[in-house]
Amino acid sequence: MSRRGDDTTTLETGFDRHSLALEYPFTITRGTQTDAEVVTVRIEDADGTVGVGGAGPSPHYGETVDTVEAVLPELLGVVEDVGDPHQLARIERRMHETVNQNPAARTAVSIALHDLVAKRLDVPLYRYWGLDPTETLETSYTIGLDDTETMREKTETALERGYGTLKVKLGTDRDLEIVETIRSVAPDVRLYVDANEAWTPREAVSRIDRLAEYDLEFVEQPVPAENPEGLRYVYERSALPIAADESCVTLEDVPRIADRCDVANLKLMKCGGLREAIRMIHTARAHGLQVMCGCMTESNASIAAACHLAPLLDYADLDGALLLAEDPFDGVPMPGGEIDLAGLERTGTGAGR
Repeated sequence: MSRRGDDTTTLETGFDRHSLALEYPFTITRGTQTDAEVVTVRIEDADGTVGVGGAGPSPHYGETVDTVEAVLPELLGVVEDVGDPHQLARIERRMHETVNQNPAARTAVSIALHDLVAKRLDVPLYRYWGLDPTETLETSYTIGLDDTETMREKTETALERGYGTLKVKLGTDRDLEIVETIRSVAPDVRLYVDANEAWTPREAVSRIDRLAEYDLEFVEQPVPAENPEGLRYVYERSALPIAADESCVTLEDVPRIADRCDVANLKLMKCGGLREAIRMIHTARAHGLQVMCGCMTESNASIAAACHLAPLLDYADLDGALLLAEDPFDGVPMPGGEIDLAGLERTGTGAGR
């Protein structure tokens, strides 16, 4: 599609759907994935500069690749109508007015626009935002649920690849055994666990008491998001810090969880775009929370952009592309999980082919 904008800029837009195999089946308490279903957005200016963005929708939040593809023509129509990719605030506002829900779809367009704008200015995205690339951190690498021996083997492989921060999925009747096994294999890594809403409040407090001896950074989403008082109950009694993920979806959620957790976990696919993610980070800081940026299983068409937020974060869980068997997009270098913004040789987000 193509349309002349308000100024002299002409933008060509389009999108593609991809099914990307995971290196291993990835299981959490809600089910198992073998593929990452994603949609890639392209926005090209009259000089041939192309911005790339990606959507990794989650059915848990009501989105699929089908819903993303259904609304993208309207969202990209807004981009073409405005015409000037640098008018990020105006485009964001109009996209939200046009498609109020579907945050993953809006995020894909947001990322593609930021990628295009930074490339037009010949700078990497972190520099466009005025961030220091040396103030970065290491992403965690996730060990999905499996039988205990397989989880041990996956941990050994992660250590061989140099990952020094691991996130372990829990929510089974053998959670203590899993953590004990992984700690025996990886005694020195930074380690935190994610129950993905699997526990009751009382069960969570009891399990966390026993897990605390394994030197965990924090416990992520111990109880269902639909039970905010349960989250408060756990937070007030927990022997470990608590992170909120499913309880922290949009900007409006941040004040609601401020007295119920220690860490707010934002995700681009939940919040609807890069500008909104930055607002969530600053709002969380204003409420005294630490901040993590997580992800779904995604390609570097979206993960790369999230990596540029690293200087603003306390924790990064941006391993979505690392879990793929093969990614058609390059991204920010992450040797051993270290988000190396200074080593990025491309402008924009770095999500080239």
